[in-house]
Amino acid sequence: MISLGDLVFLGVYLSVLVGLSAFGLHRLHMAFTYLRLRHSGAREPSPPEDWPQVTVQLPLYNERYVAERLIRATAALDWPRERLHVQVLDDSTDDTVTLVDAVVVQLRAEGHDIVHLRRSERQGFKAGALAHGLERAKGELVAVFDADFVPSSDFLKRTVPHFADPGVGMVQARWGHINREFSWLTRAQSVLLDGHFLIEHTARNRSGRFFNFNGTAGVWRRAAIDEAGGWQHDTLTEDLDLSYRAQLNGWRFVFLPEVVAPAEVPVDMNAFKAQQHRWAKGSIQVARKLLPKILRSSQPLKVKLEALVHLTGNLGYPLLVTLALMAPFALHRRAELGLHQTLAIDLPFFLGATLSVSVFYLLSQRELGRSALERWATLPVVLAVGIALAVNNSRATVEALLGQVSPFVRTPKLGVIGRASRLHGVAYQARRNAFALVELGLAGVYLLTIIQAARAGLWLTVPFLALFFAGFLLAGLGSLMPPRAAVPSPLPEPTP
Repeated sequence: MISLGDLVFLGVYLSVLVGLSAFGLHRLHMAFTYLRLRHSGAREPSPPEDWPQVTVQLPLYNERYVAERLIRATAALDWPRERLHVQVLDDSTDDTVTLVDAVVVQLRAEGHDIVHLRRSERQGFKAGALAHGLERAKGELVAVFDADFVPSSDFLKRTVPHFADPGVGMVQARWGHINREFSWLTRAQSVLLDGHFLIEHTARNRSGRFFNFNGTAGVWRRAAIDEAGGWQHDTLTEDLDLSYRAQLNGWRFVFLPEVVAPAEVPVDMNAFKAQQHRWAKGSIQVARKLLPKILRSSQPLKVKLEALVHLTGNLGYPLLVTLALMAPFALHRRAELGLHQTLAIDLPFFLGATLSVSVFYLLSQRELGRSALERWATLPVVLAVGIALAVNNSRATVEALLGQVSPFVRTPKLGVIGRASRLHGVAYQARRNAFALVELGLAGVYLLTIIQAARAGLWLTVPFLALFFAGFLLAGLGSLMPPRAAVPSPLPEPTP
């Protein structure tokens, strides 16, 4: 006989499964929308007769390994030199300042319009730096590149012509991954980002829904920034915040999946977690700030619903942690139900969550030309890494819901491209925290649960349990082990 406690437990458990399946089915909806609209992009416009003035902003904070690479790549952009204005927005507190100053002096001597801007205080972090630079910008268009990006020389010539349409406020390029093959972690991150950019951005943009500027590798119309209220630093994702404010003001955005801006993904689990914590917390902060206005607006229902799912998507992580905590206890009860009842619980979850998410990422890799073997071999790692973020991103989500303020924590960039080697000469490392021990504890619980499930003959549950075990183990061990990076050492001294 099932007790009242069992019924409550089962109700909560099934509610969590339904919630996770709903987020998974949304990914599937994005995949189908992408397939329906992938060939319906706008035609590439003709080059402008009069090249507009463009300001390129390069926000930096302690970027000794990548600053010079970025600045020189920006100076090499194929654009009329008299129409290109480069701002190095440098809030650094280490020898990056000296390195940047030397490069800027050299480029100015070669005739480039480039300035090295410093602030007395890092007020507002990146948003504050962008706003500070905007006050001194010469261009009617403003491009932004983070420190780890290496824009190709034709970037502006492929993006700027879209501003011939006076209603276009921002053009976003797709991120590439110059260190994709560095390790299993960088490969998994690359797949996660490919899904976000290629599938989600394309589907949202071409179906008339809102999508967002990703903080870098994009070009803004200066008027769109100003009319939307400018850069604001009351959330950790100033890019997402400004994107929704600008689109609510009537500006249209364009996503160009064929234009790729190469960049570096984090090589260290702690750096990856810090980046994801900032993105997760920032998205919930933007939801709290803007969702009421979006839902009250005159935007079509499809825009409102997509904004609701997009901005609240990280609520799936607390659901995932809840599931992780409940699943081992649920196993005892489910063992008594028998095979058919277990199928009735597991199969919908598999189809609604795991299978739909798998289709989403497999599709993105197929569209990018990855072989079937590579796609399927990488998929379990990608799913495990998604679970590995559960504790970290749940903490970020809860902090945002409670209104807890935290500083903008930058993602360390190390300038790595090749495969992993032993750490040497690295000045920037993300901080470790005690949550790694929680993740290792959960990995231990799941190892015991897998053994218990095997003994009970519940083989259908073993793949799910194994994913949770692998995810928590990767998160915990990866956070405690020293990072591995191929960084040149010693660094060359900057030359005046």
